[in-house]
Amino acid sequence: MEVISNNKTGANTVVLEVKVGAEDFEKALQDAYLRRRKNIQIDGFRKGKATRKMIEAKYGDTFFYETAINSIYQKTVADAIDDQKLDAVDIPETQVTDVSKENGVTFSITVTVKPEITIDDYKGIKVDKYVKTITDEDVDAEVERIRNNNARIIDIEDRPAEKGDTVIFDFEGFTDGEAFKGGKAEKFNLELGSGKFIPGFEDQVIGKSIGEDFDVNVTFPENYNAKELAGKEAVFKCKIHEIKGKELADLDDEFAKDVSEFDTLDEYKADVKKKLEENAEAAAKTELDNDLSALVAIRVKGEIPQAMVENRVNDMLREWEYRNRYAGVTIKDYLKYTGLTMEKFRQTFVKPALLQVKLRLGLEKIAELEGITVDADELSKQYEELAEQYKKDVDKVKELVSEESLTEDIKVEKAFKFVNDNAEITIKDPSERVVHTSDDDEENSENGEENAEK
Repeated sequence: MEVISNNKTGANTVVLEVKVGAEDFEKALQDAYLRRRKNIQIDGFRKGKATRKMIEAKYGDTFFYETAINSIYQKTVADAIDDQKLDAVDIPETQVTDVSKENGVTFSITVTVKPEITIDDYKGIKVDKYVKTITDEDVDAEVERIRNNNARIIDIEDRPAEKGDTVIFDFEGFTDGEAFKGGKAEKFNLELGSGKFIPGFEDQVIGKSIGEDFDVNVTFPENYNAKELAGKEAVFKCKIHEIKGKELADLDDEFAKDVSEFDTLDEYKADVKKKLEENAEAAAKTELDNDLSALVAIRVKGEIPQAMVENRVNDMLREWEYRNRYAGVTIKDYLKYTGLTMEKFRQTFVKPALLQVKLRLGLEKIAELEGITVDADELSKQYEELAEQYKKDVDKVKELVSEESLTEDIKVEKAFKFVNDNAEITIKDPSERVVHTSDDDEENSENGEENAEK
């Protein structure tokens, strides 16, 4: 294989002219003959016994060209890209421009390469960190939630249903006097006040008693998922069979002992507060990371190849399906349920995909500018962590993830930590955070432009 020419035809496009010599092409032709001869019949010979010369005499000298070219194509492209040290992200076009037994094969290979980008002002990025202050009211609400979860369920027979009770009841829904599909159930469990039913439904069940027949009148929301019911008025014929209430434990030291390892209610509340503060800090850090990511991405300057965005969209679609696998929801199912086309569904991933591509490129550039390196111990530790995460042997992980790829990932992580360590972070209350609308551009919609330096 010989690279005859290397021409840059666009910001991120290179066209290589690559030649495979006559000797190597002849080997490929002979291999093609050996693979295909068993299926070729020549008069006077048993199937698979005809010589290559006989086959070419009957069907033409170019009979094995396509098979031979296909067999050398992948390696030729890979070797050419490696020879020219191109950081390829896509190969949109390949053509055979010349082929003969005497001269071999010449390919024209169009390669989309990773863009040259610049990034400025990544040190000292001004960003807000929104940390919720945990109050006594927050602690009391969490303790009350746990108290409710640990309540003893009792039968209620001497009063009507109240908010917080669970009713076991029958119902059947009607629109325009006709029962509709999916609107009927028997001995259904509903916690009143849970908000699981159509707005207004649960409020009308409150105050009703066991054995009572009653109607519930509601209007389906305009955005209801069953389009044939959206916006329609409906009446539900209902009857309660049972009412279940909760018997709450007293909030005292005994309650604390029952639900925790602590001996007193004060100790238990102190621990609840600590955990709520840890959760608030973790949530704030996640938001901060998202904001910093957006602020790094918007500082990236350069022409981003569409192929990189499309590749990331494809990855995100696979990740979406993987996350929903346990629910048994495929993309095909989701499209059917929502009425979206595949093209519109893909479009929802384009902006976040572009941001992620720019973020990765920006962090790679920062790692280069700051001379960030990865030593053998860091690499070894990361392999061990991956092996533990995926329950595989370290050697197996090394087969799946190259040192070069993992090294780049670690550099990117260290570059992000560098950005974080050098950022000017202002602590604020979450109530001060600006909420952007869906009409904002990708930087806004990805949480962060409100933090951009003035």
